[in-house]
Amino acid sequence: MTGRALVLDAPGSYHFEEVGPGAPGPGEVRVRVHASGVCGSDRELYQGTRPAGYVRYPVIPGHEWSGTVEAVGDGVPAALVGRKTVGEGFRNCQVCARCHAGETTLCTAGYEETGFTQPGAMADTLVLPARLLHPLADGADLTAAALLEPAACVAAAALKAEARPGERVAVVGTGTLGMIAVQFLAAGSPAELLVVGLGRDREKLAHDFGASSFRTADEPLPDDFDVVIEAAGSADAARTAAGLLRRGGRLVLTGLPAPGAAGLDPTDLVVRQTEVRTVFGAPPAAWAHAVRAFDAGLLDLLPLVTHRLPLEGFAEAMAPGAGKVLLHP
Repeated sequence: MTGRALVLDAPGSYHFEEVGPGAPGPGEVRVRVHASGVCGSDRELYQGTRPAGYVRYPVIPGHEWSGTVEAVGDGVPAALVGRKTVGEGFRNCQVCARCHAGETTLCTAGYEETGFTQPGAMADTLVLPARLLHPLADGADLTAAALLEPAACVAAAALKAEARPGERVAVVGTGTLGMIAVQFLAAGSPAELLVVGLGRDREKLAHDFGASSFRTADEPLPDDFDVVIEAAGSADAARTAAGLLRRGGRLVLTGLPAPGAAGLDPTDLVVRQTEVRTVFGAPPAAWAHAVRAFDAGLLDLLPLVTHRLPLEGFAEAMAPGAGKVLLHP
């Protein structure tokens, strides 16, 4: 039985290809893909703006996905067949010092990731190492689960933020990452949860997710918060986030500004003794944290989906401002 895969040959150029289901090798599984999410990095792939070393054309995109295990290779428990699942994207070596420390996104063997340098989930099936799977509860909604990859990245930020009950916390950015960050921080019982956006289009959603206040970036902003998560991916957002902090506060950056963008003032960081932590991808502990929260009903991800398209809608999904799109094979 053959299936389809979307192959991105080069920036702006793709085709559909008939492919076999792919027999999983030792230690691998084959997943029947339910949905693949589209994010800014997928649009970078299409536009050709992803940094060199973080893409290998031709490639099957798709690093945010959900599906069901339909076959396993040697050495993989047969009980996984039929399980709903999501999976990590980073193809780490598992033997370097950073991998042994659980910091798999810092693997010293070099960068390899599903959907960028390895075949991704914009296809009927996906073969990947079983060790990357995070099985879901039997009743999990696979459409919502397709957003667990960005949720895992936010979980990494939440863990690094170390927000304690009763602290004053804030999120800068109202996109997918920002709205997920609101939910993680709200679950920690903050004294105040401020959300800062460029406009007010997501003010109600932010409050629905647990925000206690909302302001736009051009309004007067406080400067006495304990923890701020930046989730907008711009130098302006990073400066806004740093400005919200009290002296000695904790800042977690999750977005990726354009290379060379003017960023934070190091003198200000030193004088104010700001703790700056960053996130690029999600290690296993963050994935486990996100999946636990999802299975427990603490993450509401469906309201963040703006479009659901068939795989043939790829070009539409790549359009600027397309929102949070899920592609269904």
